[in-house]
Amino acid sequence: MKTLYLLVPLAPLLGALLAGLAGRAIGRTGAHTVTILGVAVSFLASLIIFFDVLAGNTFNGPIYTWATAGDLRLEIGFLIDPLSALMMLVVSFVSLCVHVYTIGYMADDPGYQRFFSYIALFTFSMLMLVMSNNFLQLFFGWEAVGLVSYLLIGFWYTRESAIYANLKAFLVNRVGDLGFLLGIGLIWAHFGTLDYAEVFQQAPQFRDSTVSLIEGQPWGLITVICILLFIGAMGKSAQMPLHVWLPDSMEGPTPISALIHAATMVTAGIFMVARMSPLYELSDTALSVVLVVGAVTALAMGLLGIVQNDIKRVIAYSTLSQLGYMTVALGVSAYSVAIFHLMTHAFFKALLFLAAGSVIIGLHHDQDMRNMGGLRRYMPITWITLLIGALALIGTPGLSGFFSKDAIILATYASDLPGAGFAAFAVTAGVFVTALYTFRMYFMVFHGPERFRYAHVHHAEQEGGKDEDHHGRHGGGHSAPHESPWVVTAPLVVLAIPSIYAGWAYIEPLLFGGFFGSAIHVDHAAHPAMRMLAEQFHGPGAMVLHGFVSLPFWLALAGVGTAAYLYLVRRDLPEKIRRLAGVLYTVLERKYGFDDFNDWFFAGGARRLGGKLWRWGDVLVIDGGLVNGSARLVGHIAAVARRLQTGYLYHYAFAMIVGVALMVTWFVD
Repeated sequence: MKTLYLLVPLAPLLGALLAGLAGRAIGRTGAHTVTILGVAVSFLASLIIFFDVLAGNTFNGPIYTWATAGDLRLEIGFLIDPLSALMMLVVSFVSLCVHVYTIGYMADDPGYQRFFSYIALFTFSMLMLVMSNNFLQLFFGWEAVGLVSYLLIGFWYTRESAIYANLKAFLVNRVGDLGFLLGIGLIWAHFGTLDYAEVFQQAPQFRDSTVSLIEGQPWGLITVICILLFIGAMGKSAQMPLHVWLPDSMEGPTPISALIHAATMVTAGIFMVARMSPLYELSDTALSVVLVVGAVTALAMGLLGIVQNDIKRVIAYSTLSQLGYMTVALGVSAYSVAIFHLMTHAFFKALLFLAAGSVIIGLHHDQDMRNMGGLRRYMPITWITLLIGALALIGTPGLSGFFSKDAIILATYASDLPGAGFAAFAVTAGVFVTALYTFRMYFMVFHGPERFRYAHVHHAEQEGGKDEDHHGRHGGGHSAPHESPWVVTAPLVVLAIPSIYAGWAYIEPLLFGGFFGSAIHVDHAAHPAMRMLAEQFHGPGAMVLHGFVSLPFWLALAGVGTAAYLYLVRRDLPEKIRRLAGVLYTVLERKYGFDDFNDWFFAGGARRLGGKLWRWGDVLVIDGGLVNGSARLVGHIAAVARRLQTGYLYHYAFAMIVGVALMVTWFVD
């Protein structure tokens, strides 16, 4: 099976290399053929491996040793167990759908081959991450997905906003990665190994060990390691305050928005914490930090989705909120629930992003929802698939999102960790908020008056009848909206299927059937959430029936009803509410001031510091002192020497007499 394991990451890598290095030679068709074939092979291999793991066959071992330093062995190795097998399947499946979709979405883009190379390389990086059996390879995959996301977010490199967004993503992730690297360093320093199995085996011995970060202030070693690793997860999985990069990453093409925000990069942090469950179970403090950070992110980011007008940014803030839900599940030791929501979210969030991309194609790359409306009759496939994704997102009983989202809420109420009460409030209130911003988007895009016609007329009058011709352009209609080609709509239909049935099929084996086995460790005595959840579970059918009388369902219904009233019945009210909200609306519109603070403190501070270093260091010391100063000194010396070199013989004779007199005087003394 080792050959099959290698095939999973290497097939996309081969496709990426061919499309990237030989893109001109093989052309557009060749580029998408080799990359899609590579990801398809990876998906099929992952499927075979998944069923092999279900049969009880797992693997943990090195594949290649590339360096040895003393007792430290730097290896490439695979850990194939139920957790990694499930992640491999989800990543390769969603990536395959995105690759096919890209054929239609990027059809007219001059960077067609380059884009396919990037997304295949991204898939390779993510697969290496989830298959790793040691912290070195984990860090390699961690950094690789960050690097490729930088290239993809800034894919349209002629746009200043895209360059700003990819630089922002890169720098914010470096902050998280510093904590991640420090955590790995502590593991090596105290455990003497980077292998997962060896670290997990030794971990209980270090339960009471301490480390002094500040002299005289001992901290629990496991707590410090877990918090540092979680800082890395905060960057990758966009938890507050390291969330600021993700909404701006919408500057990249829609396919990569779906790939980054659905099943790959942003879920890397969730996967990592679940993989490290044997460590986190030893520290209630670390779990409480994870729980509170996730709860704040879930509610606060959902509120921001209400005031967004860019269709992709609404879904981006939805991703932030749902990542908060997953993090809350991790915090209450419901790791399997977090992975379950990761899987269902991957399906319906990729569906929402790709459906949004279909809308953008139909409206000639206009992303402003205020220029949409009435698209239901023009784009029926996009309409119904986006509706399915929206219903799954808000947790409609029977759809996949319901099973995983309600399980998170129930697990939070069952926890007794510090911060669980606040988290329970946040995830419950978030249900109403999610339904409100999701169906605000849905109604503004597919129902109501056809605002895109008026937007086009108004824009044409302003521009003298000419529309701008670039991505993200304003104006909704060179022609009437139309349904997207089959290469765009087919992935929507494919993703809609698991968005409906995945919860029914997988909730029982994943959460209560022992699917993950030893891959996830939970101390049920200290953290009883999963045990209590199992006691309340009586099958998916009973869960659905109970869902219709539960508080989350009525909150979701209230959110949908509020959105319908505001954006279909009383369309004048949102503007009135905006004016009445005053400061509150301004706070949400300015995203709680995080971007303003970062621009003022970090970016502005760096510019101010750079300016002072330039003035004091470059101008004053280097140019003024070392360069120009030395030149002036040489000039002064030359000026004095020039006065001595007069050219008169009697001056030189006089100088010789004075010199001889001085020498005689010296020797006589």
